[in-house]
Amino acid sequence: MKNIVVAIDFKDNEQLVLDKAYSFSKAFNSKLWLVHIAAPDPDFVGYEVGPDYIRETRAEELRDEHKKIQEYAGELVNKGIEAEALLIQGETVKTLLEKAEDLNSELIIVGHHDHNIFYQAFIGSVSSEVLNESKIPILVIPYK
Repeated sequence: MKNIVVAIDFKDNEQLVLDKAYSFSKAFNSKLWLVHIAAPDPDFVGYEVGPDYIRETRAEELRDEHKKIQEYAGELVNKGIEAEALLIQGETVKTLLEKAEDLNSELIIVGHHDHNIFYQAFIGSVSSEVLNESKIPILVIPYK
């Protein structure tokens, strides 16, 4: 296994996913690609006229997320793991799966938040969608 994509969601549980990814990387001498898919900007944030404070707030959020994912990759590199961090804007599931294919990933590691039945019925979960749509094997880490 040469490449493993690790989905990072920044919901304060990513250390569980990172620890499991570290174990797999160590066992298979794999490169880890830490990937965070950031929500796309609202239409008015791009080239359209819109409130400056929203553009500035969104830019700061993206800088913070980029810095954090780079720190995670740096910690793995310091442990002797080949790792790179990517922050990409787009539709979460579609973008994650496209990037995993582009990177010739042989495994995708995602975390799973346990939600109640109403949340599942109306919102769903990223991990469930990834499981349903991926051609690449998935390792789902439950957040407890």
